[in-house]
Amino acid sequence: MQDLLFHNSQLDEEILDSTGWNVIEREFQPAKQHHKETVFTLGNGYLGTRGTFEEGYPNDSSATLIHGIYDDVAITQTELVNCPNWLPLVIKVGGERFRLDSGEILRYERRLDLRLGIISRDVSWRSPTGHTLEFHFERFVSLADQHVLAIRCQITSVDFDGEVSVEVAFHSDPSTQGVKHWKTLNHNGVNNIIWLHSQTIHSTIQLGMAAKLVFEGEDIAPIQLHHAECPKLQTNFVIQSGQTVSLEKIVTVYTSRETPTPSELALIRLVTMPSYTTLLAAHIASWEQQWHDSDILIEGDLKAQLSVRYNLFQLLAAAPRYDDRVSIPPKTLSGFEYSGHIFWDTEIFILPFLTLTQPALARNLLSYRYHTLLGARRKAQEAGYSGAMYAWESATTGDEVTPRWLRTENGDMVRIWCGDIEVHINTDIAYAAWHYWAYTGDDQWMRDYGAEIILDTSVFWESRVEWNAQRECYDIRHVIGPDENHDRIDNNAFTNLMVKWHLQSALALFDWLKQAYPNVATQLEDKLNLVNQRLEKWAEISNNLFVNHDHETGLIEQFEGFFDLEDVNLADYEPRTKSMQGLLGVEATSQKQILKQPDVLMLLYLLRDQYNHKTLKANWDYYNPRTDHSYGSSLGPAINAILACDLNQPLEAYTHFMRAALVDLEDVRLNAAKGVHAASAGGVWQTVVFGFAGIRMTQFGPVACPNLPSGWTRLKFRLKWRNEFYEFDLAGSENTNYMQQHLVSSNHQSTIEAAA
Repeated sequence: MQDLLFHNSQLDEEILDSTGWNVIEREFQPAKQHHKETVFTLGNGYLGTRGTFEEGYPNDSSATLIHGIYDDVAITQTELVNCPNWLPLVIKVGGERFRLDSGEILRYERRLDLRLGIISRDVSWRSPTGHTLEFHFERFVSLADQHVLAIRCQITSVDFDGEVSVEVAFHSDPSTQGVKHWKTLNHNGVNNIIWLHSQTIHSTIQLGMAAKLVFEGEDIAPIQLHHAECPKLQTNFVIQSGQTVSLEKIVTVYTSRETPTPSELALIRLVTMPSYTTLLAAHIASWEQQWHDSDILIEGDLKAQLSVRYNLFQLLAAAPRYDDRVSIPPKTLSGFEYSGHIFWDTEIFILPFLTLTQPALARNLLSYRYHTLLGARRKAQEAGYSGAMYAWESATTGDEVTPRWLRTENGDMVRIWCGDIEVHINTDIAYAAWHYWAYTGDDQWMRDYGAEIILDTSVFWESRVEWNAQRECYDIRHVIGPDENHDRIDNNAFTNLMVKWHLQSALALFDWLKQAYPNVATQLEDKLNLVNQRLEKWAEISNNLFVNHDHETGLIEQFEGFFDLEDVNLADYEPRTKSMQGLLGVEATSQKQILKQPDVLMLLYLLRDQYNHKTLKANWDYYNPRTDHSYGSSLGPAINAILACDLNQPLEAYTHFMRAALVDLEDVRLNAAKGVHAASAGGVWQTVVFGFAGIRMTQFGPVACPNLPSGWTRLKFRLKWRNEFYEFDLAGSENTNYMQQHLVSSNHQSTIEAAA
C-alpha cells in the first residue's frame, strides 16, 4: 500500500493545472500560511523573496535574502540576514484597510507561473462595511536585471463609489529569527520616489533600495511623500463602480558587495528605469532561455511534470549568475534554517543539474570553493592537519561556522560534531570539481582553480589517515558519514572509499597537469610540496584503506562495528510524524541500525561504475529497510529512487521519487515552512535523468538506457556535454518503446535511434 501512495494519489487539486507550468492556490488557508510562503518564493540568482502578501498578514514570515549578506550572530557565528522588505503596499477602501484577515474573501486564487517567473493573485473582497472590490496583484524579481523588482496591482470596483488610498514603503528594520541586523544610515524621498540606505551592524555591508510609484488612470491625486520611521509614498483617488485603476511599484536594490555607493546607484537606476511592461518582457525572455536549456518534459503524469518543473524553478532561481564568491544554501534564498550556510548539498545534489544544463552557473558555484580555500587551510591547521580541510558549514570566508550545540526536537541540548569530524565534505567538493571538468571539458577552470582544490584536499587526507600496524592498513577514525545518526565512528565506508577515489583522481589529475600545463604543475608542486614521496604515499594510502567488504556476499559494513548495533523494525513505529531520532532521542538512535539517510547506498551511487549488480542488490536489501525514509533526511529519497531504477524496481523508484518531488509542494515532511529543500530538488533532476532515463556518461557523450515509470508516455530533456547539446526524447514502454537522441551543435546535427 505504501508503494502506491504517491503513484495513485492526486496532487492537491488546488495546485494543479493542465499546462504543467502553474502552481495554483485556490483557497487561502491561514494554517498553511508559512508553508505557502515557501512554495511561492521568487528568486533571480541574486535575491529571493518569500511568498508573503504585499498588504501583509498577521504573523507572516516575510523575508528577502540576498546572496552573501551575512552578519554576526550567537551560536551559528554568522547568518544570512533578512533584508528590508520591499513588498509593502497598503490599500484603503473608504478608510478600511484591505487585508485577508478582515472583511470577507469572496474569491481567491494565487498562481506561480514557473515558465514566466511571475506570481499573480486575484482576490474578490467585501470590506467590513459591505463594499466589494476585486484586486489583481502581479510581481516578479527580474531575471534579466538582478537589481530590479516590480509589483503591479489593479483595483476594480464592483459596487463601491468613493475614495481609495494607496501607500508604498519599505519595512526597514526586519529581524532574522528575532535578531536585528540592520541600522538605517539614511532614508528620504522626492516626488514619486523613496529610498533607503542601510548597513549591517557587524559586517558593515551596505544596502541601497529605491522605489517609485506609478499610476495608470485619471483623477489620481498628486503622490505625496510622508516622513515617519521610514518614508512612504501616498496618494488617493475616487473610484466608481465598474472602474479599474492600475498602479505599479518598481524597486531597485544594490549592496556594497557590488558597488561602493549602493543607495546612489539604486536611485540613479530607478530614475532611468523603463516601464513595467518593458521590464516584464525582458524578464520573461530570460526565463524562456533558462527553460530552453533546462526544462524536462513529462507526458502522461501531470503531477510529476509540475513537481519536477517546480523543483528546477527553485534551483534556477537560487543559482548566482554574476557572482562566484557565493553558493546555494540548503534552503536556497527562501528560509532561515541552517543560517544560509553552505553544505555538501550544493556539490553532490545541485551541481550535476547545473553542470549538464547551465555549466556557467555550475562554474560559479565551484569557484566559490576556490575562493574559500584559505578558510579550509586555516581549519586544517587549527585541527593539526596539513592541506585544506573544508568547513562542514561555510559562509563568506570558508572558515568553519557549524554550531557546536543545538536543541533537539525533544528540547535537549546536544553536542554537534559535524564541524569537527564530518570530513567527507573534502571529497564531495573534489568529486564535484572532477565531474564538472569531465562533463564540460573546461580545462582552463581545472588548470586555474580546480586542480588546487583537488590536490590540496588530498594533502589533508595524507595527514588525516592513521596506520594500523595490527591490520596493516590505513584507518580514518573519529568521523561522521552521510548518515548523521551515528557520529564519532571509525572507518566509515563512504568516507574511506571516496577518499580512495579522491587520491587516485588527484594522481591522475597531476599527471595530466604536468603534460598539458607544465608551468602550472611546477607552481603547484612548489606551493603544495607535491614531491614524488608524497605522491607515492597517496597511492599507498588509496590501496590500503580499511573497508569491511564481504566480497562473497557483496555486503559493505557502513562503519566499523555497525553490524554489532541493535537491529530494529521501523514498521513497528508506524504511524508517526517524527524522525526516529526525534522519537527515540539522539543517543538511543545512535545505538541502533537506523539510518538518517543512505550512506553505503550513496557511495554505490556516486561510484556506480565501480560496483556490480550483486553488490548493489546486497546492500540495498540490507540498508534500504533500515533507513528512515519518511522523516530522516530529505537528501535520501532521490538517491534511493535512482538505485531502485538500477535494480529494476520501478514502483519502489517512483515512490521514493515522488517523496522527493513533492517535499515542498505537498509538505511531505511537514517542514516546508522553513524553506525550499534545495538538495532534494537537485536529487529530483538526478532521478529523472540518471534514474528513469538511465543516462550514463561515456567518452563519446551521454547515452540513455531508459526505464520510465508506468504511465509516462514521453520524457524529453537536453544535456550539455563538452559544449554540445544532446536532446533526448524517450517514449514509454506502453508506446513504441524507443529512444531518440539528437546531438545539436553549431557545427553539425545528427540523429541516433536506439532500442530502449
